[in-house]
Amino acid sequence: MEPDNLGRSWSEIRKAAGLGTVRLHYLRHTCVSLLLDLGVPPHTVREIVGHSDIEVTMTIYAHSSLDDKRAALGKLGNALG
Repeated sequence: MEPDNLGRSWSEIRKAAGLGTVRLHYLRHTCVSLLLDLGVPPHTVREIVGHSDIEVTMTIYAHSSLDDKRAALGKLGNALG
């Protein structure tokens, strides 16, 4: 489906899927976040979603998960003894 057609048809698709008032952009954001959380390399995610610059992918969409933060602080704690 062409992006313009998807945008115009989103309301009908959303209702048929029972998604309530979910905006199409929310699904894109969720997709990027999940791909990054699953360990897909950022350059691959960038290509999938069509960002022109990897900084867009990493700055806007990449969020550290709580598990990632805990692991990082655990490593720091281990290093400090």
